[in-house]
Amino acid sequence: MEEPERKPLITLNDIKGNHVVKTYIRKANENLGVLGFTEHGFRHTDLVAVTARRIMLDLGYKPRDAELAAVAGYLHDIGNVVERSHHYYIGALMSMDILKDMGMDEKEIAEVASAIGNHDEQYGHAVSRISASVILADKSDVHRTRVRNRDFATFDIHDRVNYAVEESELQLDAEKRIITLKLKIDTGISGVMEYFEIFLSRMVLCRRAADFLEARFALIINEAQLL
Repeated sequence: MEEPERKPLITLNDIKGNHVVKTYIRKANENLGVLGFTEHGFRHTDLVAVTARRIMLDLGYKPRDAELAAVAGYLHDIGNVVERSHHYYIGALMSMDILKDMGMDEKEIAEVASAIGNHDEQYGHAVSRISASVILADKSDVHRTRVRNRDFATFDIHDRVNYAVEESELQLDAEKRIITLKLKIDTGISGVMEYFEIFLSRMVLCRRAADFLEARFALIINEAQLL
């Protein structure tokens, strides 16, 4: 009796080296730039991938699941190459085809696709540990380096809030199982209330994602704990 074919264990490095993935992420970021959105290019995808993996590993989950979180984190915004409004499920479907072509195991493809399809703050839900880690990694990436518009006079609220964030760090206390987003905001550019005005739904999703990981989400802005 023949042994079942062993599928390759696709890693983050494999994904980063894939020419199709590179092309789609580059074009997706260009599209969002035309539409006036913040940076969603290789800096963002790499940060989300590495952070999602770190969350999983620091909280004691399996290394392979952590690697799948990294893969999902890197691919999570690829659907923007088609359009913005439904990029989460378009990206999930696109990723399924890409990963199938790369020979990934079907069960692992399903895990990655469900994480990508559930990262959006309006429609997303933490449906697995992998998806929860991607949500936290994605929504914690707020910083002035993401702002592309350099004309301060034309900043909208999203530009102001992101540009006001001088420092951003996602801290993990594995022993106490606390995941803390720590921000330093220049309140002369944007007030703390403006941050909540546009990011409240993201913070709610982060809290639910932390709950799924049996952890607590905390938010500290300018040394004051708000959540």
